[in-house]
Amino acid sequence: MDLFSSYLLYLMLFSISLPVVFLITYRHKSSNPNLPPGKMGWPIIGETLDFALACQGGNPGRFVNDRMNKYSPQVFKTSLLEANMVVMCGGSGNKFLFSNEDKLVVSWWQRSMKKILCFPSVFNETLTKISSDPPTFLPEFLKPEALQHYIATMDSMASKHIELNWSPNREVTVFPLAKKYSFALAFRLFMSIVDPEYVEMISHRFQILNEGFLSVPIDIPGTTFNRALKASKFIHNELLAIIRKRKMELEQKGDSATRDLLSHMLLASDENCNVKSEMEISTQLICLLFAIHHTTSSVITFILKYLAEFPDVYSKVLKEQMEIAKSKGPAEFLKRDDIQKMKYTWNVANETMRLTPPVQGTFREAITDFTYAGFTIPKGWKMHWNVNTTHRDPKYFPDPEKFDPSRFEGKGPQPFTFVPFGGGPRMCPGREYARAQVLAFIHNVVTRFKWEKVDPSEKVAYNPSPIPSKGFPIRLQPLQNGFI
Repeated sequence: MDLFSSYLLYLMLFSISLPVVFLITYRHKSSNPNLPPGKMGWPIIGETLDFALACQGGNPGRFVNDRMNKYSPQVFKTSLLEANMVVMCGGSGNKFLFSNEDKLVVSWWQRSMKKILCFPSVFNETLTKISSDPPTFLPEFLKPEALQHYIATMDSMASKHIELNWSPNREVTVFPLAKKYSFALAFRLFMSIVDPEYVEMISHRFQILNEGFLSVPIDIPGTTFNRALKASKFIHNELLAIIRKRKMELEQKGDSATRDLLSHMLLASDENCNVKSEMEISTQLICLLFAIHHTTSSVITFILKYLAEFPDVYSKVLKEQMEIAKSKGPAEFLKRDDIQKMKYTWNVANETMRLTPPVQGTFREAITDFTYAGFTIPKGWKMHWNVNTTHRDPKYFPDPEKFDPSRFEGKGPQPFTFVPFGGGPRMCPGREYARAQVLAFIHNVVTRFKWEKVDPSEKVAYNPSPIPSKGFPIRLQPLQNGFI
């Protein structure tokens, strides 16, 4: 059941109790006369159906753009995901929110997200710690200087993945294969797990979890939310077993025990020498794996899409990657210096994320009343910053629908206008990991193949990441020494 279908079911259930809902809604209606312009839509449901329809139709920015044009290009009010919400638009809105983390606003998780991520008895405490203490969610393992030790693994696994899943075939479907690679890599680097059948089993549960992440929290058998809760419980139990086994290994073997992200998390402590609970570690691992399951896979998929559509861009990427490949020995893997040389390829990746961002934005909650753009934002109201509308604003990106990697040459876009990884204290901690992973994978594909789209008219839907309706099937043409 997709996001639209989930909310359609919610609307049917909601209509049965309409009088009660109206009473509840109007009892909590804000009396502040200086709210931003906009409309709240249906009680409880608000304008979520309109938002879901825009996502399902492949144009999530339409929802925001329509209201920017109607009400204000800076800020408007609405109701999404069962919450009174203000949407802050453009680079100025991004700057305001990113600059006021923990001063005026804090991270906000929608009810279904919180329940899916953790067991009900502990999710509030765990998510509060994750939101309020970002350094604990950015272990040394994910910093650029540490990642240089894992680039060779990213390269070798990408090479092996392509040899097994791409090279024997004339046609492949990119998105599921990119997910398979991304997830296998994460399990290898995060927890030193290499069993492909086990990884595939957990990946399947993450797919179910992802489908329910923004669903309506109706916990009855057969709903998207119910299936996601079951998947989450299963994943937590598996991760908790892995965590307990690793704790025993660390106690018994000490310095000779496996050193990976999980070990870092188990050994890390705060300024008061407190270590994370098993449930906190399990939740943080799920958050990381959830992000990787669709975001890097989406970026890889759409880079290949644009390279198929723009032969001149493909040729420049091929030239850059072949120069790097020719500088390596027969059994030599990529290093950090090689990743640093992939400047044009990373510009292509950035332009891909500008036009098809893997994340559509996140949410904040006002912790006090404040004024923005002349309007009052009441304490307790939620805020949303939207990636698509900023990335396609002609004020920041001339001819915004054109695919043009040169936008990222020199100083690149203005601050707070290109935000695929967010910004401020809540900037995505895995951005350097994602960069290395994406570039290592693209290197291995481009130096082996040229390709063409099987279905030029394939549609894209957002739920919440962009997903090609057919998984983006392509027809491969093997290269010989850099030539077809």
